[in-house]
Amino acid sequence: MGGRSLTILGALVWAFCAVVPTAAQTLAQAAAPNTPKPEMMENCPGLVAERPPFRPLVQRVALGADQVRINYIGHSTFLLESPQLVRVATDYNDYVRPPMLPDIATMNHAHSTHYTDNPDPGIKHVLRGWADDEKPARIDVTYKDVRVRNVPTNIRSWTTGGTERHGNSIFIFEMANMCIAHLGHLHHTLNQQQLYEIGRVDIVMVPVDGTLTLDGDGMIEVLRSLKAPLVIPMHYFSSYTLDRFLARVRGDWDVEIADVPSAIVSKASLPAKPKVLVLPGH
Repeated sequence: MGGRSLTILGALVWAFCAVVPTAAQTLAQAAAPNTPKPEMMENCPGLVAERPPFRPLVQRVALGADQVRINYIGHSTFLLESPQLVRVATDYNDYVRPPMLPDIATMNHAHSTHYTDNPDPGIKHVLRGWADDEKPARIDVTYKDVRVRNVPTNIRSWTTGGTERHGNSIFIFEMANMCIAHLGHLHHTLNQQQLYEIGRVDIVMVPVDGTLTLDGDGMIEVLRSLKAPLVIPMHYFSSYTLDRFLARVRGDWDVEIADVPSAIVSKASLPAKPKVLVLPGH
């Protein structure tokens, strides 16, 4: 299903239900970040995620205090909704946008489908995951019941083919007593310092194309290092690349294919075996 079809499907679902509610090793050698805050190691004490059955054409019930709604818009863009209905759009760009204005927009610098120079002026917090002169962006923003922070990583330059230092950020969203990590346009495996800064996460959104971002073996290494109970693929373009990723992870992860591009996650139950949840779209 293409990005346009997914946007139409998302709009229909929300219209009824959404009211109120290896060069890789070289790239990994980033400059040592600032000393992490103590909570970065234990800020998410191994919590849980689950998706209740989808009930179409029913007015959406307000989220509980421990729930987050995750809507997959397409490409690398998700719309996250917190219990206080704070909306966060990931890798906000000019091509794939949620049908409602987010309060917070995060962006990465790999290429133009992951950022925009013209964000909607109504967005309260526009968070760019890179800084001028290839300096690491340092982001730690709290808005209502959502905290957003980042861990910079290097990327291959889209224009020169070399390395752009700190051109990508892994964004960590803390809401509903969970930590959700969005890996952005990750190009290399993570060093120990980066893992330390990320801390323990409950949900990770991972690019699985295997070519433009990190290769399949490297991405699985990242997932094993993060140990998140729930993995949500993104940036997969086609059923072929998605199936290729799923074939590699079956056995180590359970796999669930959702019927709709929306899920509610909470700490209600931690799966005995880590799970990959596929939300439809590319």
